[in-house]
Amino acid sequence: MFTGIIQSTGTLRSIDQADGVTRLSVDSYALPLQDVAPGDSICVSGVCLTVVKCGEGLLEFDVSGESLARSTLGERMVGDPLNLEKALRAGDRFGGHYVTGHVDGVGKIESMVRANDVAEVQFGVPERLRCFIAEKGSVCVDGVSLTVNAVTASGFGVTLVPHTLAETTFDHAAAGQHVNLEVDLIARYVARLQDFETKN
Repeated sequence: MFTGIIQSTGTLRSIDQADGVTRLSVDSYALPLQDVAPGDSICVSGVCLTVVKCGEGLLEFDVSGESLARSTLGERMVGDPLNLEKALRAGDRFGGHYVTGHVDGVGKIESMVRANDVAEVQFGVPERLRCFIAEKGSVCVDGVSLTVNAVTASGFGVTLVPHTLAETTFDHAAAGQHVNLEVDLIARYVARLQDFETKN
């Protein structure tokens, strides 16, 4: 479980493929790794991945074809920036919203307008996910917990404050870029309950 509060950005160092599995190596930079061990979970730009090797500022993950196909990780290139968050521990401060790291779909930045160190961003969302997004609700985009300013016909809009731009990969983002989307966990289960009750 994660919060969507990014602890550090990293850079994709290498992509290696063998026996149907892709291994990603990530330079973790400012992310403290003293308490990270193989088997731990890290949210990498919205995708929950299991650490297979770590140390000296480097994290390595094995990624299945399914994860590559259902997220933007399959599009990533060496040198691309990535958002990083370690799994939530009991007693940690909770500042975002409940994030599982299970990507619901891939969206797109439709527009990004910067003014006075603030960015107004419009995201396009797959039609099947739009019902889960509500004004002033939460959504996870590339691992970042964001508050929805407005719902649009094709998706939603948010305002990125200077801190969010400085501390996440959104500082390098631009219109046309694909992003990982995870809808609010509570909204997903409420919708499932309503669907179940309607059918029964």
